[in-house]
Amino acid sequence: MIKQLSWKVGGQQGEGIESTGEIFSTALSRQGYFLYGYRHFSSRIKGGHTNNKIRVSIEPMNSISDDLDILVAFDQETIDLNHHELSSKGVIIGDSKFSPKLPEGCNARLYSVPFTEIATELGTSLMKNMVAVGATSALLGLKAEVFQSVVDQIFARKGASVVEKNMQAIVKGMEYFTNEAEGLTGDFQLEKADGQKRMYMIGNDAIALGAVAGGARFMPAYPITPASEIMEYLIKKLPEFGGTVIQTEDEIAACTMAIGANYAGVRSLTASAGPGLSLMMEAIGLSGITETPLVVVDTQRGGPSTGLPTKQEQSDLFAMIYGTHGEIPKVVIAPSTVEEAFYDTIEAFNIAEEYQVPVILLSDLALSLGKQSVEPLDFSKVEIRRGKLDLNTELPELEKGQYFKRYEVTEDGVSPRVLPGMKNGIFHVTGVEHNEQGKPSEAPENREAQMDKRMRKLNNLTEVFPDPVYKDERHEEADLLVLGFNSTRGTIQEVLPRLEADGLKVNHGQIRLLHPFPADEVQEMVKKAKKVVVVENNATGQLASLIKMNLAMQDIHSILKYDGNPFLPAEIHTKCKELF
Repeated sequence: MIKQLSWKVGGQQGEGIESTGEIFSTALSRQGYFLYGYRHFSSRIKGGHTNNKIRVSIEPMNSISDDLDILVAFDQETIDLNHHELSSKGVIIGDSKFSPKLPEGCNARLYSVPFTEIATELGTSLMKNMVAVGATSALLGLKAEVFQSVVDQIFARKGASVVEKNMQAIVKGMEYFTNEAEGLTGDFQLEKADGQKRMYMIGNDAIALGAVAGGARFMPAYPITPASEIMEYLIKKLPEFGGTVIQTEDEIAACTMAIGANYAGVRSLTASAGPGLSLMMEAIGLSGITETPLVVVDTQRGGPSTGLPTKQEQSDLFAMIYGTHGEIPKVVIAPSTVEEAFYDTIEAFNIAEEYQVPVILLSDLALSLGKQSVEPLDFSKVEIRRGKLDLNTELPELEKGQYFKRYEVTEDGVSPRVLPGMKNGIFHVTGVEHNEQGKPSEAPENREAQMDKRMRKLNNLTEVFPDPVYKDERHEEADLLVLGFNSTRGTIQEVLPRLEADGLKVNHGQIRLLHPFPADEVQEMVKKAKKVVVVENNATGQLASLIKMNLAMQDIHSILKYDGNPFLPAEIHTKCKELF
C-alpha cells in the first residue's frame, strides 16, 4: 500500500475533463484524504488541451508532485504532452476510441479502455468520464460506493435514472479494467485515510466566503480569468444575506461603484486580474485621496496585455504597490494558502475601514484556482472592526457655512469618518486636494499637512498585522533562507526536508504583507542565514528587488520561473543545491 498518489486526466477542453477530476477528487476528499489539484487549461472556451493533476495523500501537502503515477487520456495529445511525467511504475489508461499508443522512449504500462463505447451503450457518450473514473477506481482498489454521494449530489436534479446510469458507467469501467489488468491494483492501493471531514476548495471560493463572513454585501465586477469564480460564488450567496452582485460594463465602473458603496457605508469589494487592475488604477487613487475604504482582489496571471490568461505568474507585485499615480497609503496583502485567503479577506475589510485606505488582496492563478484540502474554518475568529466610524455618535452642531472636519489632521493620520445622512456630518468630497472640511485647496501648507497625515496612517501596520511573515525557522543559524509569496509556500515546504537530507540547514519565510513591507521581521530571518534565495514566478525578480530595497542588501539569489507553469518541488531543490 502507498501513502500518496499523483493522478492526471487530460483531453480536449469541453469534453468533461474538469468534471472527471472533480468527481474523482471529491469522492476521495470525503474519505478523509488530503488533496491538492491544479488545472492546466487553454484560454479558449472550447478546444485545446486541458488537464487536471490531482495529488492524493494520507498526510497534508499543498503542492503538485514532480512525477505522475496514473494518466487518464481522452486523446493521444494527452499522452504525447504528459507521458514524460510518469514514474517508473506509471500507468496510462486511454480511451480505445483513439487507439492509444506509447510515444517513443515511454516505458509506461498502457491500458486501452472503451470509455466512449461503454458510455454510448448506456445511453450517451457524455458519460465516458464516469467510465474513466470507474477504471481508475479499479486501479486504486476503490469500491463504487465511494462515488455514490458525489454522483447523487451532482445529478440528483436530473432525476434518479440519470444518477443510476452514471453509477452504472462507473461500475462498467471498473469491471472492464479489472478484467484487463488483473493483479495491478496492489501497486496503487492507498493506505486508509483518517476519515476526517475537511473542505476541498479553491482559493477564489475562500476569498468569496471570507468576503461574506467579513460583512461585504455588494460586489460590482467584470468577469476575467482567473478571478471570475469570486463573482460567481457571490452571485449565489450574497442575496441570502441581503446583498447583491452587479456585472459592470468594465473594470473602471466596477472599482468606482465599489468606492461609492463603501462611501455610503456598505462593505464592498471588486476582483479582477492584471489587465483589469491596470484600468482600476486611477480609481484606486481616488479611494486614496478621498480616504474611502476599498478592497480589491488581484488574481495574478501571465502578462503583459492579454498574455497568458490561464497560466501562472506573479508579476503584478510592483504594479500593485506603485501602480497609482501620485502617492497614497495603500496596503497589499498576499495570502499563501486557501485557509489564509479566507482570514486575510476578512482582515482586508477591517484594515480598509480602520485606516481608510485601499487594500489590495494579492493572489495568483495557482492559489486562486488550485484546489486544496482545508481544515474546518474557525468562524469564532471572525471580527468586524470599523475603525473611527461610529454610527451611534451624536455629532456636534456645525457653525453656519462650516462643514464636518472629515479630513481633520490627526496624530495617527486617520480622520473621523461619517456616512451620508448623519446629522451634522455634511462635508465636501472631491478627487482634488482639499482642506480638513473637504473644500478644494492648493495652499502649500495645506497640501503638506494633508499628504503627511495620509502617509502617517500605515506607520504601525507591520506591528499589528497578524503574522506579516509566515516563518518556518528550524535553525538558529541556517545555511539557507528560502523566501517566497503567494502560492509558492506549499512547494517550498516540500523542498525543505530534501535539502536537509542533503546536509543543509534551511529556514523558510513566506511574506504575507507586501506593503508596507515588514522589514524588521524579514531582517531578523536574513541575519540567521548564510545565503538567501527568493522563489517567484516572474522574469525580473520583483520580490527580491523589494527585499533589497527595504533591507538595503544586495546579496540575494533568485529562482525564477515564468513559462506559465507553477514550480515543481524538484526545480526548487535543484536550484538551491546549485548555490552550494
